[in-house]
Amino acid sequence: MEKERQLFDGEPVIEFQNAKDRRQFLKYAGMVGVGGTLALTGVACADDKAKKPVGKKSDDPSEKPSVPQGDIDILNYALTLEFLEADFYKQGVDSGILKGRELDLIKPIADHEAAHVATLSSTISDLGGEPVAKPNFKYPDSTFKDKGDFLKTASTFEELGVKAYHGQVTLIKTPTILGAAASIAGVESRHAAVLAKLLGGNPFPAPVEGTLSMDEVLKAATPFIQS
Repeated sequence: MEKERQLFDGEPVIEFQNAKDRRQFLKYAGMVGVGGTLALTGVACADDKAKKPVGKKSDDPSEKPSVPQGDIDILNYALTLEFLEADFYKQGVDSGILKGRELDLIKPIADHEAAHVATLSSTISDLGGEPVAKPNFKYPDSTFKDKGDFLKTASTFEELGVKAYHGQVTLIKTPTILGAAASIAGVESRHAAVLAKLLGGNPFPAPVEGTLSMDEVLKAATPFIQS
């Protein structure tokens, strides 16, 4: 597994607005294996009760779909990473470091990530959950100054995400959510192939997509998860 610390030179970039969102993100970072080291430590989080939920949540239990809370938590974990990817690609496009064919290919990826944010947010709300708030992001100064570094970081993002989705997607219990996760994973695989091609690599290195078992994920992720 390509170690996650290679993202952003190992610097944490996600600054959560409340302690609850940060705890949930770190919990599922340990299970799914992507993102633990990206969360800022030492952040002065506001009190959980002071944060207004993004989505609507009915007080009438009869109006809520029967969905395990764990599935909602996994969706919010994925939403946090999609917020990061959407922001990362938008800033990459806006930075001016990409030209021609590279820009033509990265722009749709940026649009896809923004669409994933919208889809996950509405799905969580429709299921009676509360979508996490968009965190703040603080990138290393070099992130959007060098085209090669940007593309390598994007490729690492996509490869890690695809392996985690395929290896741990069975954590999801609700069939409709499982289907949605699988469809997003398929799009991320296409992104990974495009980036591999742009970097001169192999866009389809194997006939079967790589996966990571729970033991492999935990072994690889635990050293990078901030408590």
